[in-house]
Amino acid sequence: MSAQPPTDRPDVANATSDGFVRGLSQAIGGPLGAHAVPPGSRPGRFWTAPRIVMALACLVLALSWVQKSPCMDGNWQNNVQYTRYCYTDVLALYYAEGLNEGKVPYVDHPVEYPVVTGYFMGALGLPVHAYGASHPNINQGSWFYNVNALVLCLFAVLSVAVVLALRRRRPWDAAILAVSPIVLVTATINWDFLAIGLFALGLFLWARRYPVGAGVLFGLGAAAKLWPLFILGPILIVALRTGRLRPFFSAFFATGVTWLLVNLPVMVFWHESWLRFFRLNSERPVDWGTFWYIGRYLDGKWNAGTVGDQGPFQWLSDHIPTLNYLSYALFGLSCVGILLLGLLAPRRPRISQLAFLVVAAFLIFSKVWSQQYVLWLLPLIALARPKWGAVIAWTIAEIGYLAAFYAELMGAGGKTVIPEGTFVLASTFRLVTVAVLFFLVAREIWRPELDDVRRSYGGADPDAGPLDGPEASWLTGFRGYFRVGPSQEAPVLPDEPSPAVQLR
Repeated sequence: MSAQPPTDRPDVANATSDGFVRGLSQAIGGPLGAHAVPPGSRPGRFWTAPRIVMALACLVLALSWVQKSPCMDGNWQNNVQYTRYCYTDVLALYYAEGLNEGKVPYVDHPVEYPVVTGYFMGALGLPVHAYGASHPNINQGSWFYNVNALVLCLFAVLSVAVVLALRRRRPWDAAILAVSPIVLVTATINWDFLAIGLFALGLFLWARRYPVGAGVLFGLGAAAKLWPLFILGPILIVALRTGRLRPFFSAFFATGVTWLLVNLPVMVFWHESWLRFFRLNSERPVDWGTFWYIGRYLDGKWNAGTVGDQGPFQWLSDHIPTLNYLSYALFGLSCVGILLLGLLAPRRPRISQLAFLVVAAFLIFSKVWSQQYVLWLLPLIALARPKWGAVIAWTIAEIGYLAAFYAELMGAGGKTVIPEGTFVLASTFRLVTVAVLFFLVAREIWRPELDDVRRSYGGADPDAGPLDGPEASWLTGFRGYFRVGPSQEAPVLPDEPSPAVQLR
């Protein structure tokens, strides 16, 4: 006798809804049946799915530290930082930002990062320098990197724990973040996991119905890297669909006040240093591997690039202010499209789905796409669309891009390693896979019956927090104006009254 396993049991939902996980489960006998004893239900059993995922996350981060070890001494001869794939801004900027000389960020040296990242650099770097001054035999750069790596890995583990807490019915979703090769090679390239950890914890507080606390953490995250601010747009869309704007405004003002308070000292007393981040991003040219870089390369196939013989992308590369406006305009139009999708979709979209779309759109049209920015998307795709097939294809594209990027950097020294066309091909593959993920997430918003997370939670959004509940009455008329009628309603279960209870 066979039966379909219930989707509300931990460890079951992933193995039955995702083909990749279902295939892997065959190694241990296949997905759990309806009468199987779930892992962790027997007294004394330690290795439950969440603990396995957390252990795997720690293992991957430990391997990441080993992978970066050839670069820890700072003796980067013969392009070792590229040939061993161990380059890290953390070590390089210990010297570039004057921390090795005891310079206080913003006070003695303008830092190219938002203030929370600058505070973080100073809080770890200045004690290392002070200790190194009295212990001249230590390698200060190595010490600085290792201290940063330890703290950043703690933020990475925190991020995995939050994904597990938000998906208690689907613990294996968190493995998309925990075991990703992307984490292995990029976890400590820069300080991005600082912002990711703050953002993740803010999303957890939001799901637990603490909008003010969530806003505080979103504000801190935005003061570390700007992108956590983007979560306010998805929250607003869901607030409009439910007609409950008060939680949104609570989070919005808490985010703004927090951001202002942590920026205010530097903004007031060291204003020029504070402006360094904004001016740098305004003046930066087209970065490696971006949409604009690909376009400029293709322009070069038909145009010489000289004045009077330039393609549109070549021209934009020489007119950065115009490029900035166009990049912002395309991102703004993408946000308008996401807004319309969120309001016209048959069911209220999940917040993590909308958040992924916004961040992905920002990266697609940005003139800068640093190698570690991929980390921004990992926890969001684990929450938005935890289906391994597309994620694996995207991961392959990202790792391939990183290899081509380092080869291109080695070639910048004068000796060609790979043709530029190969690098452009890798960049295009990475761009296309992100765009495909964007499309797939948008499709599941428009066709919610395809959404496995929604199905696992009985039609509800486990991240909705204080916005859980029925749709606003005004929405019926709005959707009717666009001819989105009841016939397009998806056959999914009704929203549950309180997804926050599921996070206990």
